[in-house]
This record gives sequence, structure tokens and C-alpha cells, in this order.
Amino acid sequence: MIRYSLACDQDHRFEGWFQSAAAFDRLAGAGMVACAICGSIKVEKALMAPSVAATGATGAEGRERSTGAEGPLSTPATPLEEALAEMRRRIESESDYVGLSFAAEARAMHEGRSPERAIWGEAKPDEARALIEDGVPVAPLPFRPRSRQN
Repeated sequence: MIRYSLACDQDHRFEGWFQSAAAFDRLAGAGMVACAICGSIKVEKALMAPSVAATGATGAEGRERSTGAEGPLSTPATPLEEALAEMRRRIESESDYVGLSFAAEARAMHEGRSPERAIWGEAKPDEARALIEDGVPVAPLPFRPRSRQN
């Protein structure tokens, strides 16, 4: 896998992982690589420095870098990133993470077999589609669960 620094035509910067350089070229050429911030499909590779992480190192913008589970940057750079970080904090603190049991638990609450509460978790695309088709109120989140480490 290759990690590329990417930039869209609106100069938003983000990263993407690709199987190979040819895979990036093929996907970008087909309009399947989109900006993570504005959705533009006019995306190109940006200049990259080698990735050498050290705890406590600072990035080019002076933000503190982190190698922890919270992600590559510990300080959000834009109001949008701050809003997403706040959404994540609220969801994680005010709801129960049910992991891969999300579809079953959401369905059980909808059918009255389980007490209603705020939950979040992971579902396969076909499970999510079935929930929506059956009228179960669900919505995708703009982030993935943090990796659980021992």
C-alpha cells in the first residue's frame, strides 16, 4: 500500500491509501478519488515528505503531532475538523458502541425487543440497506471507530 498526500482544486489537503501508483492513476482518472473536505473529484498528488513519526514532534504548521489512537493530528486545523472532532466526542461519550452488532441491536430496538438508547457501531453495506428499507432510523457517521489496542 502507498500513502499519498493529496490536494484538490480548492487546495484542501488530505491523505489517501492506494494499492499502487497505477491504482491511484486509474481511480483518479475514473473520478473515483474525491476530496475528503469538499467532495471535488479534481484531485492530484501533493508533494510529500518521508513519514518519520516521533512522539512530541511538531508538524509544519506548528501543531503537535501524535502517534496515539486519536489520529494523525491531535489539534484540528479548520472549523470543519473541530466540528467533526466535537461530534465524535459527543457520540463516544453519550452513546454505546455496539461494534459489529449494530444492525442486530438497531433492529431489536426498532422492534421493541430491546430498550431504546443511543448506539453506534459498524454494519456491512447490505445490513445498513436492509435497516433503511425496513424503516429503522440509521445514518452513517463521518468517522471510523478508533482502533482498540491492548
